[in-house]
Amino acid sequence: MFESLGSLTTSPWIYAVVALSVVLDVFLPVLPSGVLVITAAAAAAAAGAAGPVPVPGPEQVPDILALLVIATTSSVLGDMAAFRLGRRGGARLDRAIARSRRLTRAQERLGTALARGGGALVVIARFAPAGRSVVSLGAGKTHRKVMEFLPWSVLAGMAWAGYSVALGYFGTQWLGAAWLGTAVSVLALFAAGALAAFLVRRPTPTAVRA
Repeated sequence: MFESLGSLTTSPWIYAVVALSVVLDVFLPVLPSGVLVITAAAAAAAAGAAGPVPVPGPEQVPDILALLVIATTSSVLGDMAAFRLGRRGGARLDRAIARSRRLTRAQERLGTALARGGGALVVIARFAPAGRSVVSLGAGKTHRKVMEFLPWSVLAGMAWAGYSVALGYFGTQWLGAAWLGTAVSVLALFAAGALAAFLVRRPTPTAVRA
C-alpha cells in the first residue's frame, strides 16, 4: 500500500485526493485520509521540499504548507457537511442515534460541553475512529448554533492536520527513510486515535457520581 501511495505523491493530483478523502471520511471513516496526509508529508521531507508549490509536472513532491492548508480546510468542510446533515436528518437519524448507547452518550456529552462554552471534546474526537462523525452529526442533531461548533471544528482540523503533517515530515527527517517514517508515523496516528477514543468514552465526573 505504501508503494502505491508513494507513486501518488509525485502527482499534482495528491492535493485533490487528500482533500476528497478528508471531506468524505466524516461519512466513511474507513477512508485512509490520515495515512494519505502522512505519506504526502513524508514524501516532502524525503525530497527536502518545503518551499513554494512547484509548477505541475510529471514528477513533483507536495508542499508542506499547501498540504496543511488543504487538510485543515477539507476537515472543516466535511464537519460542516455532517453538521448540516445532522440538523436536517429528521426522525430517521433520531432512531439511528437512539439505537446506539455510544452515539446517545456522545451526543449528550457534546451538548453539555458546547453549552458550557467548551468544545475540547470536538478536538479530541477528531482523532478518534468515527469520533468526528459522531460529534459533527450530534452537534447538528442537537441544533447547536453554527458559531458554537465552527470555531472548535477549525481548531480540531488544525490540530489533526498539524499533527499528521508533523508526524510524516519530521518522522521521515529523523528516521532518514520515507517508508520507515511513514510506517512509524501511521502507528503514532493510530495510537493517538486509541487515546482519543478512550477519552471520548470515559464517563464524565457527573455521570460517575450519578
